[in-house]
Amino acid sequence: MSLSYVGTQLTIYVGSAILIAGVLGNGINIFIFSSVRTYRNTPSTFYFLVGSIHNLLYLAINLTFRIVSVGSGFDLTRTSLAWCRARSFFLSTNSAISFTSSCLATIDQFLATSQSAHLRRYSKIELAYRIVLVAMVVWYLQGIPWILYQNISPISTTCVRTNAIYAIYVSVYLLLVLCVIPVVVMIGFGFLTYRNIRLTIALAELRADRQLAKMTLIQVVLVIISIIPYGINNAYGLITTGMTKDANRILIESFVSTIVSLISYLYYMVCIIFVMLSNI
Repeated sequence: MSLSYVGTQLTIYVGSAILIAGVLGNGINIFIFSSVRTYRNTPSTFYFLVGSIHNLLYLAINLTFRIVSVGSGFDLTRTSLAWCRARSFFLSTNSAISFTSSCLATIDQFLATSQSAHLRRYSKIELAYRIVLVAMVVWYLQGIPWILYQNISPISTTCVRTNAIYAIYVSVYLLLVLCVIPVVVMIGFGFLTYRNIRLTIALAELRADRQLAKMTLIQVVLVIISIIPYGINNAYGLITTGMTKDANRILIESFVSTIVSLISYLYYMVCIIFVMLSNI
């Protein structure tokens, strides 16, 4: 049994399980966060709502088509330039907005649980609306190069980056924006939130706030598990770019990338955490 075959089966079956759980969980999250009045007026849950919407879009656009292409052997990005570019654009923007929302939720929990009245003042829904609007504009503008410089290679017939500078930018972007920065921000503010919770006795009396704090902290753990391996793999790919590799090494690297990629999708299932905590 070859690594290629194992990777294909894992993508189809594990990927399908992640897709189903992620779509259902994010759908429930969106319903809860948009319909419960208490949550609609809370900055953290607004950030989680925005994150859930973009998690759902990311899974629907990326994982669905990946499973179909691996299972059927038909990859639309090889035949449609429009889809090659559109998919790259939506993947870059949805993932960035999702990570930004998670970081903002973690920061907001630090502010909301702070003993400082000055810091707690910044945990406001009106401010959350403005921050999210600015973030979305920035990330959508950032996605424009993904439309301009993605093309179908005439040699390999795959959707690739044809501009050298843009290719370097994407590698650095994936490593920093989707790995290093979210991990550092969420671990840092997650620790500060945990410290605030230990110091703030009044928080124990507020069940909803306690659930949000739990979700934020567990989300930090999930990010460590799912995103750090992805970041390490991206760093390895960036370092070894241009190196001559034999067929066996390429096969092993491809298999490892498949495993790491599937693990990274667990981040987009963070919605399941709220569903579980809502029953605690």
